[in-house]
Amino acid sequence: MSATKSNARHGLRAWQVSALEAMSTWDSGPFLISAAPGAGKTRPSIEIANRLLKAKVVDRVAVVCPTTPLTRQWSLAAGRLGLNLVPDAAELVPPRDFQGVAVTYAKISMVAAKWGAQCTGRTLVIADEAHHLGEELAWGEGFALAFRNAARWLLLSGTPFRSDTTPIPGVRYDAEGVAVADVAYTYADAVRDGICRPVTFVPYDGTLQWRSGDDVIEAGFDTVLTTREASRRYRTAISAELTDGLPRILAAAHAKLLEARAAGHRDAGGLVVAADSDHARKIAKLLKDVSGKSPTVVLHTETGAHKKLQAFTDARDEWIVAVNMVSEGVDIPRLRVGVYASAAKTPLIFRQVVGRFVRTIAGRPAEMSWLYLPADPILRRHATDVEGELRHVLRRRESDEELFEEREPRRETEKSEAAEFVALSADVAPTSQMSLFGGPAAVAPFTPPAPVVLPEFTPAVSAETPAAHGEPTSRLSAFERRNILRDKRHRLVGDLGRRDRRPHKEINAWLNQAVGVTRVEDATLDQLERSIDLLLDALAGKAAARR
Repeated sequence: MSATKSNARHGLRAWQVSALEAMSTWDSGPFLISAAPGAGKTRPSIEIANRLLKAKVVDRVAVVCPTTPLTRQWSLAAGRLGLNLVPDAAELVPPRDFQGVAVTYAKISMVAAKWGAQCTGRTLVIADEAHHLGEELAWGEGFALAFRNAARWLLLSGTPFRSDTTPIPGVRYDAEGVAVADVAYTYADAVRDGICRPVTFVPYDGTLQWRSGDDVIEAGFDTVLTTREASRRYRTAISAELTDGLPRILAAAHAKLLEARAAGHRDAGGLVVAADSDHARKIAKLLKDVSGKSPTVVLHTETGAHKKLQAFTDARDEWIVAVNMVSEGVDIPRLRVGVYASAAKTPLIFRQVVGRFVRTIAGRPAEMSWLYLPADPILRRHATDVEGELRHVLRRRESDEELFEEREPRRETEKSEAAEFVALSADVAPTSQMSLFGGPAAVAPFTPPAPVVLPEFTPAVSAETPAAHGEPTSRLSAFERRNILRDKRHRLVGDLGRRDRRPHKEINAWLNQAVGVTRVEDATLDQLERSIDLLLDALAGKAAARR
């Protein structure tokens, strides 16, 4: 019997079989698996560990996780497949009845020297959600010290990139600073295979008004503002105290949740990601007003927060409001509707939130999920990028500056902002929808509950749209479209350069001459679209790619 047929009999998915085949020739060094949340990264990791133990290539296994509950989840999952791990282990050497341990990055950072002395080349290290090794410098340094003698590091991540420039230990980067995965299985792959749900983003926009010092500013998300005022506009949009703002969106989201339940998913749930504890409690009160029921509120500072999450997972309650509790290790497959009201807007956090809505339920089809979010340009760009390959850009491009307006050093310069900023009013409504993966044909018509149709707040639709280049046919301003097209051109130039081993300068010169522009900064939308067409032709091997 072939290995593939044998694996299929044991319930392995096709991508997991491919991952195991790729690891069959792996004898040393790091190995990165980049796979979408919910795709099943744990299973091939346990399978390869069992194979290496059976072949007596390794003596023990060390699984390292971001949180203590995850060490228990790993131990349970591994135990079902015959690999016995000690959760929240105190030392690397396991008791006789166990083949390995599961431990947190935080604990490793405190006992790195001790574990380093116990670690040998015959230790298999599995780093779950490895991007955390770049997030916490102490975690990365401790991990590298503790496992410096291990011959194999198996790195796992659904989001193997960071919002800063910190490299992930063990990850290889190409000349462009992009993480190189040994096995990649994207969101788009998972949706295509029915492993993950498709997601529709529903941006909301309108007239937002706030006081900034002595000035009253009124704008929608299509207005270009300074970084400071754009941040205040966003905070106005997620304010729980403005009657026609976030409360109206919560009502629309609740109507969508009831629609999903009426369509047959009777225990479908909704999640609101709040900015902080006070914000979460205010949102909970609004949801009770909308639904007539008190939602579950889970705060990361609470004792027993994970127990509340588990109770909601197993219940039929409608809504949960959470702060910093929706990243790794949170598996609530019944979530179908979400509201993004977090203060964080980094690509990593955004993808982690989206990941909460893509998990499927055995025996049910991969039905659509819905995520309501402010029509902030940063979040809209994240939404258009989610279906792309998950990349870690180690070296930030100058054009990426607007993606990081919430960076900590910048916030620290606004110590007096609380006294200067006051959210005054919000009159918003869901606008056009952005379909993730499925395209327009995969999205069911959406009718928000009245009164939410506010045409005077909707940006005009240009006759030109970026749809021909794979972007959603959303009502994007020229400013947003330009950023999207420039970013896409940059990525395609990188792809062509890597394939043909040509310098970016040479490719950009060819493109600029072909579309009639001196430099890309001066290109019109049409010229950007034409340059993208040329790049796509070149990558497809058409004659237009010839120098």
